[in-house]
Amino acid sequence: MPSPRPADHPAVSPPPQRDTVDALISQTQRLRGGLDAVRRDTVADLGGTDEAQVRWQRALCELAVHHLDDLGRHLGELREGLPADTHETADTHETADTHGMADLPETADLPEAEPEADAAAGSETGHAPTGGGSLLSRVGSAEWNLLTDEVTWSDELCRMFGRDPGDGGLTLDELPSWVFSEDQPILTAMVTDCLVDGKPIDGEFRVVRADDVVRTVHMAGEPVLDTDGSTASMWAVLRDVSELRRSERAVRESRDTLRHQRRIARTERRLAVEVQEAVLPPWRGSLRLPARDGFPGPGPAGDGAALDLAAHYLPSESSAQIGGDWYDALELPDGRTLLSVGGLTGHGVTATCGMAMLLGAVRGMAVAGIEPGPLMGRLNQLLAVSSQPALVGAVCGQYDPHTRTLVWAQAGHPAPLLFRDGTGRPLRSPDGVLLGATAGAAYTQCEERLEPGDLLVLHTGRLARDAEGAIERLLALAPRLTAAHGAQECVRTVAEAFGDEPRENDACVLIARVTRVTGARA
Repeated sequence: MPSPRPADHPAVSPPPQRDTVDALISQTQRLRGGLDAVRRDTVADLGGTDEAQVRWQRALCELAVHHLDDLGRHLGELREGLPADTHETADTHETADTHGMADLPETADLPEAEPEADAAAGSETGHAPTGGGSLLSRVGSAEWNLLTDEVTWSDELCRMFGRDPGDGGLTLDELPSWVFSEDQPILTAMVTDCLVDGKPIDGEFRVVRADDVVRTVHMAGEPVLDTDGSTASMWAVLRDVSELRRSERAVRESRDTLRHQRRIARTERRLAVEVQEAVLPPWRGSLRLPARDGFPGPGPAGDGAALDLAAHYLPSESSAQIGGDWYDALELPDGRTLLSVGGLTGHGVTATCGMAMLLGAVRGMAVAGIEPGPLMGRLNQLLAVSSQPALVGAVCGQYDPHTRTLVWAQAGHPAPLLFRDGTGRPLRSPDGVLLGATAGAAYTQCEERLEPGDLLVLHTGRLARDAEGAIERLLALAPRLTAAHGAQECVRTVAEAFGDEPRENDACVLIARVTRVTGARA
């Protein structure tokens, strides 16, 4: 029977270390508040200070604000975890878009930027870089004077472009030749808006240096007005955001990959559930299989005792993937009843499809009249030549209602439990190793005579983490099981005892109760 948990809702692990992330978010918010105060003071304190220095300080404050905003957003995403697909939208909130990157093409096929040897050089303000290059070693300033055609670049900006500071900066006419052709319209639009319309500059473009290293540069600037109000020059701060964009792209790609994997997992789980539901008997209650003359049409009741049958499928603790466990009962042409339980190693579509193949083989060979022992041997041969080898534990029995005998065989599987007169015991097991473990293995069979009122419990041995303990707990249910009014009540008793049990794998239980057929001979 299918798991009661929906196929399209696999278990999701909670985000890790939520308390720690909350603390980091609080610290980031405090830093953001303090930085806002510094930014206000910097903007307000214009008296007696060089205007270029004020612009530089203001640009650094804006840069720090961007970093803290990005950090706060990333920490929030880390705390909440990956959004469910049902709430997914187009990635309109990407950090790249907020910095003018929305129109830039993907750069996955471009040469990767390499760490610069000169990144360790000091800045013009005298700050020493640390690690792989300080913040200031990745930020430079530039000014283009429209009246004198003078170009002023900071040493950091020259190094960012791979130029010797002694060679000076690039003019506005030379700069586009260093920019990717796809990004040149972005640069042209920013410069035109600034020089003609007096608009601030805020955007990104990619440059290719003389050494073929690719850099992504964010430029923020503004026009510098003359006394008559006309634009005298254009001033800008350029920031190398190559590493930042690569990190964002890596996060985006890993997130997309994870979402894709989750969609695949949901699809595979849904398919596995559909295969399971199509193969396992769709029982919603007890199913009586009286002995009949002929197959599969109706016939008079035979001598002996019929079976009252019920089964239950118990999902694993995570329920993320369906396993390859099965239960089955089938009336055979000669009037006997096939009873089988088993399970393949593994999970997902591969396991359930393998289960469907094996169960079909079990049914086919049983209908053909093959006894349980030889049937197990042929199943082992089938697995030996299968393109997808697997280990399988199984029990297969055939009950004859005329003689009330059960002939059964097992392959590395717990023996059925027999309950009679308020007590229970495992049946004596015949020889048999796991199917698929070794070629040419021999499987013997045992015979057990049953009495009216007897109860057989066949299970896949994984009702609980402790398999031996699970069997002891089943045997302890003997008074309740033998006093039950039918197989379905017995199944409910087992489900109540093991339903909430943490299990690493799925499990099945099949219960058969021997009942006397009306008019049958003793």
